[in-house]
Amino acid sequence: MGMEYEENGFGEDGFEADGQEEMSAGSVTFKVKMTTGILYDYMLHHAYSGAGAILGTCFGILGVVAFTQTRYPLYLVLGIMLIFYLPLTLAQRAVNQMANNPAFKEPLEYTLDQNGITVRQGSRSENIGWDKCTKATSTRQSIILYTGKNNASILPRKDLGEHTLGVLSVISKYVDPKKVKIRY
Repeated sequence: MGMEYEENGFGEDGFEADGQEEMSAGSVTFKVKMTTGILYDYMLHHAYSGAGAILGTCFGILGVVAFTQTRYPLYLVLGIMLIFYLPLTLAQRAVNQMANNPAFKEPLEYTLDQNGITVRQGSRSENIGWDKCTKATSTRQSIILYTGKNNASILPRKDLGEHTLGVLSVISKYVDPKKVKIRY
């Protein structure tokens, strides 16, 4: 078993043994490029984490069930509208934000360390302390660090690549475990 870790460059704890000071020092730096799909995935996760979207979908399903019982077409129309309105609206918002938000035009460089989350793009830089992190969660496509009710850093898994373990390590080190709900 030890030989297997040696061959792939990882120690027994699962982190790189040599040559990656970033992780051992509690810091990781990487670049991400936002896409419409990643933004849509985040928006769906954010919307369906609340009761409103789930209730709307449940009422939509009830409308479809009511149609199957009564054959009254208005129930079917309302049911379908309630089920599909939010996902379609979010898809359109994602497309619009990608087209109109200059922050999504160029890659963002993130550094996660003891000082918090530092985001750089061009000559601009912003640091958000770990005390501002209200929740760390994930979707299949991203790791999401909420720094306010509607503010988040979206870290696409495809862009994290080899830095994924380092990101998870830094998050687990500096964010209250009660606020972390990340599935690996």
